[in-house]
Amino acid sequence: MKNFKRLLVICIDLFLVNLAYLLAIDLTFYDSFTEITTIYKQDALAINCIFIVFFTLFKLYDSLWYLTGTDEFLMAVGGSVLAGLFSILYTRFLGNTIPLNVSVIGVVFAICFVLGYRILYRVYRRYMLYAPYKYASGQKRVMIVGAGSAGAMIINEILSRRELKYNPTVIVDDDKSKIGKRISGVTVEGDREDILRIVKEKEIDLIIIAIPSIDEKNKMEIINLCKNTGCKIQIIPGIYEILKGDATISKIKDVDVEDLLGRDPINLDNKGISDYITNKTVIVTGGGGSIGSELCRQIATFKPKMLIIFDIYENNAYDIQNELKYNYPKLNLKVLIGSVRDSERIEEIFSLYRPDVVFHAAAHKHVPLMEDSPKEAIKNNVLGTYNVALAADKYNASRFVLISTDKAVNPTNIMGATKRLCEMVVQAMDKKSDTEFVAVRFGNVLGSNGSVIPLFKKQISQGGPITVTHKNITRFFMLIPEAAQLVLQAGAFAKGGEIFVLDMGKPVKIYDLACDLIRLSGLEPNRDIKIKVTGLRPGEKLYEELLMSEEGLTNTSHNKIYIGKPSSIEINELETKLEELRRILLEDNHDMIKEKMKQIVPTYQEMLENETAADSEN
Repeated sequence: MKNFKRLLVICIDLFLVNLAYLLAIDLTFYDSFTEITTIYKQDALAINCIFIVFFTLFKLYDSLWYLTGTDEFLMAVGGSVLAGLFSILYTRFLGNTIPLNVSVIGVVFAICFVLGYRILYRVYRRYMLYAPYKYASGQKRVMIVGAGSAGAMIINEILSRRELKYNPTVIVDDDKSKIGKRISGVTVEGDREDILRIVKEKEIDLIIIAIPSIDEKNKMEIINLCKNTGCKIQIIPGIYEILKGDATISKIKDVDVEDLLGRDPINLDNKGISDYITNKTVIVTGGGGSIGSELCRQIATFKPKMLIIFDIYENNAYDIQNELKYNYPKLNLKVLIGSVRDSERIEEIFSLYRPDVVFHAAAHKHVPLMEDSPKEAIKNNVLGTYNVALAADKYNASRFVLISTDKAVNPTNIMGATKRLCEMVVQAMDKKSDTEFVAVRFGNVLGSNGSVIPLFKKQISQGGPITVTHKNITRFFMLIPEAAQLVLQAGAFAKGGEIFVLDMGKPVKIYDLACDLIRLSGLEPNRDIKIKVTGLRPGEKLYEELLMSEEGLTNTSHNKIYIGKPSSIEINELETKLEELRRILLEDNHDMIKEKMKQIVPTYQEMLENETAADSEN
């Protein structure tokens, strides 16, 4: 079928070329038409061959003409002009002498005919294929934000894929000079300030933001305008997609809460990170988790001598193993299963591989679950950290980086208290060890396992309600790649004993986050999707803090990383307390365990049930 169509187009071109020459003869030598035609017949085969050769060289038979753009058109013009010139040269010097004016006019006509019928074919295809669907029922009326190359590519793909049932209805662009102009029949009718008006006038269902080069501030402003329209919002990921030619419908993603944060790109000191990771053996405990796996991805780019992923959950470890093997085939990767609670397993791994750098991300992190299982929180978080820290010291690791949390600040729950005790272990170990022990503290990570975003999305997909514990509850949020990048950067700054505090930006109200997610889905909060306030859970605070009151705060050379240096406990004293804690764990008495934690972590103050209830009523 493909060869038949190609042959058919060649036959049409030959017919048009010959028609062009005959028409030229008729116009210039009407009285001698038969005589000049006889001369032309002797050269017709050569002329036809010349045109077909140049049309083939310039790929006129390789283009989908109903989708062609400027490049294909220019190639067609170039091929036709050169074919005409060579035809004239042939008839003047090698073939029979066809009058020059016949040759010139014939070439002009041939170019016009060959290009003209292709253009007419494209117009016909567009009318016959697109027009019936443009006004058909069941179409989603689409607004494109951005009248640049990305917007044009998206419009053309929508028009060529009618099975999507999208109707590109209008374009908006902040460039005033583009207003009133048209792209593939779609008119630019305003700028970002006109979005709300145009959505109502044109009854838009879907908004696609097609400005891959947009900065975070302007992207956030446009999304904030769009989210109040009631339309579903989608966006092209970034400029690199355009450079790769991937600005297609399949690459467009739903606008998410991450896009609303307006976070600027992180500038890293790659040399500083490379100095302590490249050609070093690096182990990531909890390497299959959200933060741990992202750390592994980014560590892999710095070409470590060996990367060891250590995790208790084999499914996560298996997934990141496959991903890294595919993306970094030359990476020396070891994936080991085990628990940080198992000191013998930790000893075995450290004695065999002797890692230079340790990123300790293994931890239990769910606040309500740990309130009901404080023993497990202590065994995994505290004693697990102590096991890994002892092994790092014994086998002379150069750096040990603990992943901590804002819940360690003035903790009101057992999970936060255990993470604060982990920080104390790190700072105490640093005083006696040549290893540089540090902690990195940050808040919630968007999209991580157990975060509110996946939960909210699931609740929206089920028709609601979305459950929020308190209307005024706030949290700090950070993107997973952003957090991992800053952890690596903080590791480069390590001198020993620091608690690095990451700049999390402004705290986000969870209720507003739920409303934004509903609107981004094209729905209305508390009309289409209800938001149910359930009350604070045990140990849950209305807001989180990143620094304790007794901590100072100093700058680093990175504008998003600060250092807090609280007073630290001596290792001998801490080991005594840990031994007492081990003995109490044997009693299986939750009250005794929590009381002991309050003695060891003075800032730990349990939130009483009546306080939680009072907060929930406010």
